Amino acid sequence: MTADHPSPSAPAVTAGDPPARRRTAYGKETWKEVSFLLLNLPASLVGFVYAVTTVSVGAALSVTVIGLPLLAAGLAGARGIGRSERARARWLLDADVAEPSPLPRAGGALPWLWAQLKDPVAWRSQLYGLIRLPWGVLTFGVTLGSLVGLWPVLPFIARGLAAADRGMVRGLLSPSDELERRIVELETDRGVVVDTAAADLRRIERDLHDGAQARLVALAMGLGLAKEKLHEDPEAAAEMVAEAHGEVKLALQELRDLARGIHPAVLTDRGLGAALSSLAGRCTVPATVAVELPERPAEAIEGIAYFTVSELLQNVSKHARARAASVEVWRSGDRLLLQVRDDGRGGARLDGGTGLAGLAERLGAVDGLLVVDSPEGGPTTVTAELPWRDRRG
Repeated sequence: MTADHPSPSAPAVTAGDPPARRRTAYGKETWKEVSFLLLNLPASLVGFVYAVTTVSVGAALSVTVIGLPLLAAGLAGARGIGRSERARARWLLDADVAEPSPLPRAGGALPWLWAQLKDPVAWRSQLYGLIRLPWGVLTFGVTLGSLVGLWPVLPFIARGLAAADRGMVRGLLSPSDELERRIVELETDRGVVVDTAAADLRRIERDLHDGAQARLVALAMGLGLAKEKLHEDPEAAAEMVAEAHGEVKLALQELRDLARGIHPAVLTDRGLGAALSSLAGRCTVPATVAVELPERPAEAIEGIAYFTVSELLQNVSKHARARAASVEVWRSGDRLLLQVRDDGRGGARLDGGTGLAGLAERLGAVDGLLVVDSPEGGPTTVTAELPWRDRRG
């Protein structure tokens, strides 16, 4: 089951467009667009002079030692001009233009020089500066003339010119292609994965310190006392050894629980179906499990699916007040789908403080998706999608 598709009758919304809303003829949006159009002239003058100067001087001196470094420095500065133009468009035109990914750090002068000279973002910023001057003069003149003599149609003129400006900014100053956008997205996802891994390591360290380690320390102290009393009071020593034996069992159980939380053995040995059935058996709400997979997915995807269901069933136990729950897992094309339903009170939200927001972030970091359908009064259906990857070996 995938996320619901929008109704065919719903208007299409293009990514980056301003949010749809009613706007008055002389409202805030119009005056912001007028401000942007009037600022086009000074901004385009600065961009044109900078582009012509840096490119011409760098190219003319390229036969000397300083020519290419000057050109590279000019391209580095062009990135800054592009950044300021994107900020101006976001502020005054409500244009959501993504920032291109930064250049990788180069270890040395020559790698830095080469990276700057072949930077497509900087070259497009320079092109933007070169072609903007006539457009800046045109928009400044038309907007100023409309303010003076075409007042009734000013909002429509401003809206049309601003729409052309949005297209120009997105065409030349947005990330160059889908690959670059993907790099930006993966950099964000990597931060989520790193934070999640660090939090998991802290949790494991805390569980070891507060649980098994504390029991083992107490066990060592108890055995030490039993050793001292072995000859003086054998019966007391025997009681201490019996208590230590009980502590050993508890410590082993805590270590098994901790290992299950890291990666359960049943998942490795018997696969997702058996592992989820074990989870359902420990859930405080009666839960059924149905797994329909032609084969096992990759180990990493299998582990993420297991812990996703584990967290969703914990939410059912803690918050749903349900009488029954169900877990379904199946494959659809190149996606692995998980669905957890319960007949509880509903009202679950991704921002409702039940851990769903963090789970959605962790799934998003691996190209996954979390969809929550939980009206007040229930029932609740949570659907998770993960990319399918075949198991190697």
